[in-house]
Amino acid sequence: MAKNPPPERITTTCCIAGGGPAGMMLGFLLARAGVDVVVLEKHADFLRDFRGDTVHPSTLEVLRELNLLEDFLKRPHQEVRNLVAYVGPHQVTMADLSHLPTHCKFIVLMPQWDFLNFMAGAARRFPQFHLRMESQATDILVDRDCVKGIRAATKHGELEVLADLVVACDGRHSTIRAKAGLDVMQIGAPIDVLWMRVSRKSTDPEQSLGRVDAGKFLVMLNRHDYWQCAYVIPKGGLDAIRAQGLAAFREGIAEIAPFLSDRVDEVKGWDDIKLLSVAVDRLRQWYRPGLLCIGDAAHAMSPIGGVGINLAIQDAVAAANILGPSLRRGAAPIGLLEKLQQRRTFPTRAMQGIQVFAQNRVVTPALESKSKIKDLPLALKMLRGWPILRRIPARIVGLGFRPEHVKTPASVREKAAAAAG
Repeated sequence: MAKNPPPERITTTCCIAGGGPAGMMLGFLLARAGVDVVVLEKHADFLRDFRGDTVHPSTLEVLRELNLLEDFLKRPHQEVRNLVAYVGPHQVTMADLSHLPTHCKFIVLMPQWDFLNFMAGAARRFPQFHLRMESQATDILVDRDCVKGIRAATKHGELEVLADLVVACDGRHSTIRAKAGLDVMQIGAPIDVLWMRVSRKSTDPEQSLGRVDAGKFLVMLNRHDYWQCAYVIPKGGLDAIRAQGLAAFREGIAEIAPFLSDRVDEVKGWDDIKLLSVAVDRLRQWYRPGLLCIGDAAHAMSPIGGVGINLAIQDAVAAANILGPSLRRGAAPIGLLEKLQQRRTFPTRAMQGIQVFAQNRVVTPALESKSKIKDLPLALKMLRGWPILRRIPARIVGLGFRPEHVKTPASVREKAAAAAG
């Protein structure tokens, strides 16, 4: 009987599980600072649709600090300077980003795979960066209650990565945090989201944050030649929608966005509709000896505001700032892991608090009301009548509550390249 081959074993300073926005940014920053890092990504590429595609001013500011912004903005994208909603027959500017204290006073719409490919390409300039695709983290390696590495499944067999620090960036259903036994606090979300795509015509509106009326809530993102559509439904409501039939679903889309009436039949079946089961949660403790969780692995966010990616990237910047110097010496003291959680807890809790308020006080009542909206609520009337108030949601969505700035040193190679340029 053939025996399984022995696992491949490699050693690094930091092993990151998950090649999403948090994992790729942290991998880039650590490698840039001279720390050897291995990023494990379970897929063969980054090409997956219906992921968060908004790159906010806080992230654009980080790219500028890393001298990456100019190249990043050369990639195909759309720029959103005002967040606009259609509430019944009324158009309301919800947020005006033109007054943000940043160099980019807009949100970039770009497929997430383009962002991740860009970061991977930038990180490969550093010999300390190692990206292992088709490598799915399956377990942690533990010695005397301290995490010492990761076990992963690859197409070539089992892989063991020994590391001074393991960072879980493997999303809201994180395998690593589950294996580590970290306690998750469920905050709750009363909504789910159905994602789909519908072609876009040149005569369509340029951009729309959301459309709300008669119990329907649709968010549309301009992907140039098509709309990425998010149809918000009550939690667990997909079966009831399917029971009404696909024709009724298409009709509902056409009612809330009439200019799509001639294209809703592009949604040919339920396989064209992807369910995002919305969760809002966070870990009580983000770490244990040898292990840290950041991004969705530490705090799953609602899609409201599209802030999840950018909050995860802020976690990554803070983690590199706090842990980078120690990791260069091959150490990750638990006191620094605690310091990272302390720094990032307030912006996480504050943003989740706003999301939960919006879910419970705005989105859920809108879904429950089946009557046509005739008049605007007082808060929206104030946004229309007092443009200065639009700066508040712009600040929350665009920057968050504690934007991070790059403090890790550039490598000798990068400094030399900058001087030569």
